[in-house]
Amino acid sequence: MISVVIITKNESLHISRCLQSIEWADEIIVLDSGSDDDTVSLCHQYTDKVFETDWPGFGQQKQRAVDKAQGDWIFSIDADEVVTAELRQEIETAIQHKTAQGFAIPRLSNYCGRQIQHSGWSPDYTIRLFRQGKGRFTDEPVHERVIVEGLVEKLSQPLLHDAFINFEEVLDKVNHYSSLGALKLAQQGKQGSLTKAIYKAVWSFFKTYFIKAGFLDGQQGLMLAISNAEGTYYKYVKLWEIQQQEKSCR
Repeated sequence: MISVVIITKNESLHISRCLQSIEWADEIIVLDSGSDDDTVSLCHQYTDKVFETDWPGFGQQKQRAVDKAQGDWIFSIDADEVVTAELRQEIETAIQHKTAQGFAIPRLSNYCGRQIQHSGWSPDYTIRLFRQGKGRFTDEPVHERVIVEGLVEKLSQPLLHDAFINFEEVLDKVNHYSSLGALKLAQQGKQGSLTKAIYKAVWSFFKTYFIKAGFLDGQQGLMLAISNAEGTYYKYVKLWEIQQQEKSCR
């Protein structure tokens, strides 16, 4: 039995396509954190296990969804991802015939109309499938990951990821994720400054566009390198701002 777990908030643009691609699952668990669009009603068309809750951060929220699942295997998917027929077949074969406790799945991401083959985005292996009781999400508010107790193997068929449909979505996510990233750095005791923000941003662009061969991804590769640099810059500036606020409070 496979349980698919999904967390959502205002995902009406993506969620139907995602849910259509995993209708074959034995159980679908959706955990929504305050959507004010029609995400919840769309989810109810595919499963009766839709729960509404607060927002503690990505890691804790995904683990909450896992804790509600009843299946022997857990498959975690984001609302902007799609499972192909080939990936479904590979998943079903893997859990029947392999001895691994978890599986890392490559993601093929779309950035503003182009599937990104370089730029550090491919192959983007991430653990999404694991045996019940053998895997757990970390508590990070962003860039969470699954820790598996036991052997982890790789699957070959990709999970399709609509990372950014347009540049408006890029800007929204740059702002949101830079805030979460700054909070995470602050919790880790990292220090921020304007000089560090500029240095980190320049390095992020150079790494994405040149070292990770983003130039091979055409115009979108350049756009991606710039937005990575922008997100890094804002993250460290926001970290510096958090620390300035803490100093003023003291």
